[in-house]
Amino acid sequence: MKKLAVITTHPIQYYAPVFKLLAKQVKLKVFYSGGEQLVNQFDRSFKKHITWDISLLDGYDYEFLTNTAKHPGSHHFTGIKNLDIIPKINSYQPNAILIYGWGYQSHLSILRYFKGKIPIYFRGDSTLLDHKGKFKTLLRTLFLRWVYSHINIAFYVGKANKDYFKAHGLKEHQLIFAPHAIDNERFAENRIFEANQLRYDLKIKETDILLLFAGKLEPKKNPELLLNAFLTLNNKNMHLLYVGNGVLEENLKTKSKGIKNIHFISFQNQTQMPIVYQACDLFCLPSKGPGETWGLAVNEAMASAKPVLVSDKVGCAIDLVQTETGCTFISEDLTDLTQKLIALTKDKNELKKMGENSLKHIQNWSFEEQVNTIANYVNR
Repeated sequence: MKKLAVITTHPIQYYAPVFKLLAKQVKLKVFYSGGEQLVNQFDRSFKKHITWDISLLDGYDYEFLTNTAKHPGSHHFTGIKNLDIIPKINSYQPNAILIYGWGYQSHLSILRYFKGKIPIYFRGDSTLLDHKGKFKTLLRTLFLRWVYSHINIAFYVGKANKDYFKAHGLKEHQLIFAPHAIDNERFAENRIFEANQLRYDLKIKETDILLLFAGKLEPKKNPELLLNAFLTLNNKNMHLLYVGNGVLEENLKTKSKGIKNIHFISFQNQTQMPIVYQACDLFCLPSKGPGETWGLAVNEAMASAKPVLVSDKVGCAIDLVQTETGCTFISEDLTDLTQKLIALTKDKNELKKMGENSLKHIQNWSFEEQVNTIANYVNR
């Protein structure tokens, strides 16, 4: 069994289950470069401290490194600085290193130091979906080609991510598909009694259609566009539910004041989110970016057997959203979003069938698929 060192900033609900499964197939140690100060840190987008209600540290070996950054944080390059990270990795003597993201001082130093010494694997979900000026794009492309020249293999998450890696110099043989995933089983677990109770509490009839937005209420995700489309429809048999917090929360509530079929629920933790998804009839992610590199909420909705409506700036759209599972609309186009909403919500039974198709489709996008791919490559 080969030894793998994983470098990532801090425990994340989407990564911890992967590490737990991976530890059964390789000898694994995860080095958290952000240090313990990034655990339960203040989330700038949710505007609150987040403590996840699922275990993020069970089932695998890990170590929190000392982060000596003057302003610690995973939101900027100089926020991760570890004087001991290279000696710690050398002491572990791994057969390979898997790095999550290059955009931190310490992570880039690892790439530079270990290039040509041991295999370096990379995991990231960046895409080319966000338009930039030609000059800025050229400079960034040259820089990123230099960055990715340090890695041997990239485990790409989907088609848009693969296109990104190819554009920055990686060859076909360096690109291995390891799907972006969430805990499909947990979101598929039957929580329908609680979901029906949620609808009852919100005074949503069984025959009504509930449209859901779940996530950070921030400009990138463009929740205001969804509100405007919903107001344009003016359908008394349709409800809109926002679940989450963020900088746009007060503005959204002000625009919705007095409208009985628009609802707001504060941030819900991981064990409660399956109830929220199962209560809805259609999930929408109207992001305009920049930086909506995937949208794992779409995975969660599909694992909860729900159809999805997403903008074409959402990284997962090309992989997950098909005619059978939902629909894609042009980002920031109110007319297109409104028309797609009308088409999707005219028949609640059709929505249910599309949700069943979503559940089938998402089975191939699982933690197990991701882990088996990585472990097989490390151990071969």
